[in-house]
Amino acid sequence: MSNDSTRELSHARADGSVHMVEVGDKAVTHREAVAEATVTMASTTLRLIRENNLKKGDLLATARLAGIMAAKQTPQLIPLCHPLQLTGIDVELKLQDSPPAVVITTSVRCTGQTGVEMEALTAASVAALTVIDMAKAVDKNMVIGPIQLLEKSGGRSGHWQRAK
Repeated sequence: MSNDSTRELSHARADGSVHMVEVGDKAVTHREAVAEATVTMASTTLRLIRENNLKKGDLLATARLAGIMAAKQTPQLIPLCHPLQLTGIDVELKLQDSPPAVVITTSVRCTGQTGVEMEALTAASVAALTVIDMAKAVDKNMVIGPIQLLEKSGGRSGHWQRAK
């Protein structure tokens, strides 16, 4: 049986130990989160990606699939993250010329008692790591960042959007 300290929306108990937050009393609502990650690179690397001319294959399709798979595995990757029945995952990769980059935008949805921010951020992060993995043979100077939450909706806190 849980006590009052485990009903708070915190992973830390009064004694300093950690636990999974109790969400059983929270309302079931439609929840969505949108995250973004950017991988900057040399313009020659971007050209190879655009032309689908990397030795490891189709970077965009592989990174998209990696992001989807990662969102589904978030509770196994992030300690104390609730397993959720996700109802939708979108991973979009756009090629940006200046500065040369792949911009990854993820959107994750569920109907549940807790949000999907970590799933959206995990999808964006793993998709970005996949971009690095597939293009590292031609560009060791690629940089990931920022990785950020852009928007979330649903639940008690309602809608939030990052200021532009």
